[in-house]
Amino acid sequence: MMRFALRWLALFLAIGAFAHGAAAHEVRPALVQIREVGARDYDVVWKRPVVGDMALRLKPHLSGGALDKPPTFEQVAPGYVTRIWQVRGSAALEGQTLEVEGLSDTVTDVVVRVSFRDGRTFDQVLKPTKQQMTISRARSAGMAVPAYLLLGIEHILIGFDHLLFVLGLTLLIGFNWKLVKAITGFTAAHSITLALAALGYVHFPSDAIEALVALSILFVAVELLPARRRANGVTQRRPWLVALVFGLLHGLAFAGALAEIGLPPEAELPALLMFNAGVEIGQLLFIGALLAVVSVTSHLTEGTVYKSRWAALAPAYFIGTLSSYWLIERTLAAI
Repeated sequence: MMRFALRWLALFLAIGAFAHGAAAHEVRPALVQIREVGARDYDVVWKRPVVGDMALRLKPHLSGGALDKPPTFEQVAPGYVTRIWQVRGSAALEGQTLEVEGLSDTVTDVVVRVSFRDGRTFDQVLKPTKQQMTISRARSAGMAVPAYLLLGIEHILIGFDHLLFVLGLTLLIGFNWKLVKAITGFTAAHSITLALAALGYVHFPSDAIEALVALSILFVAVELLPARRRANGVTQRRPWLVALVFGLLHGLAFAGALAEIGLPPEAELPALLMFNAGVEIGQLLFIGALLAVVSVTSHLTEGTVYKSRWAALAPAYFIGTLSSYWLIERTLAAI
């Protein structure tokens, strides 16, 4: 009994440490918005995500040195810190290098939006592996909305909570026709709410939505328990319905990634479609990876590992413990 208790204690401590690490790594994008208003004049808006009471240690730099001075305005809001520089009589914007210090130490992205006074604009995404870019009018052959495709892919692949829901759903259903219908329902639902929220038609508190997302993961974890599976409830009979309902919540959470940086003016719909397509690509990549892992391990162990009692309980307890941690944390944050 003592060994059993110690094993479960070690497991819960490990899960708690993983949950804390997952929560501590911010995945929402930061934003640098530069608007040229004169030959040597421009405004710079810098939006940096905040985790609890701590802001990510990111700092933008322009090679001309304009951002090394104190900002003209600074505002702290839930989830973000915003700084604005009104640069006048400085070095010309054309040809300068923009770099975000500290980006390599995070898992977040920085969306860069540049608007020139002649009307030309472009968007680009800086990543931990690519921390700088050169500002040039030659790049601005219209809005670079494919940047939102990459943003969508990366958002889902490093979104631990969304991937955990997909993992639970896949383990619950298995790799069969029901999974195709469930994923289709999940996709349709979150595409609808993502579009409505991103375009400003619906508004929900982000903290409350994140707590409900955690609750949806916990629900799937409970349904994974052998006793629940033997009960043959609605999740077993109509998994697409569960995926459809919870997909509405996850779509609102996806919209949170776009809420603060916004969609590029006059290209809202293409950018939104790109982001949504990126989310779907990332989701399919994850399911493909799961299928590969299951196929390889099943072949190596001749399927015996999936017949053990531990194999039946471990996924439910792992997903359930992690989602419970998130549910408590996010509920307290919402309150």
